[in-house]
Amino acid sequence: MELQINSVDQMHQLGAKIGAQLKAGDVVVLTGELGSGKTVLTQGIASSFGIKNITSPTFIISRVYKSKLNFIHIDTYRLLGQEVSSFSDLDFESYLENSIFVIEWGALFVNTLTDQYLEIIIKQGTEESFRNISFNLVGDRWSGFNL
Repeated sequence: MELQINSVDQMHQLGAKIGAQLKAGDVVVLTGELGSGKTVLTQGIASSFGIKNITSPTFIISRVYKSKLNFIHIDTYRLLGQEVSSFSDLDFESYLENSIFVIEWGALFVNTLTDQYLEIIIKQGTEESFRNISFNLVGDRWSGFNL
């Protein structure tokens, strides 16, 4: 499945549609260059849970937002080039059962957390505000996922 997004508002709306389909234990991995819209997409996802004021956790690695489920936003940019154990040592597995995870730059680390995840790949489009979005549905959990 592929989509083209033409604005920040559309990216946020896409996130809200994705968030509406998430449940406890779900992991979403966001892949894309700096400035591609990963945090805006995360803000849209979080809005489905009534969470606002999402900011990128680049320098602190993760933020936990409390709602009916924990919403855990992780940015592994600073872990790139390190051993996979640098991620698994953070013990996110203990939160998996009652949380939703969004992991920016997480493709190298996600398998230490789960083998069922939704990867969203964001690429620059033909114009400055355009983004091409593709989805990699990994595991049975994502069968039937549709936007």
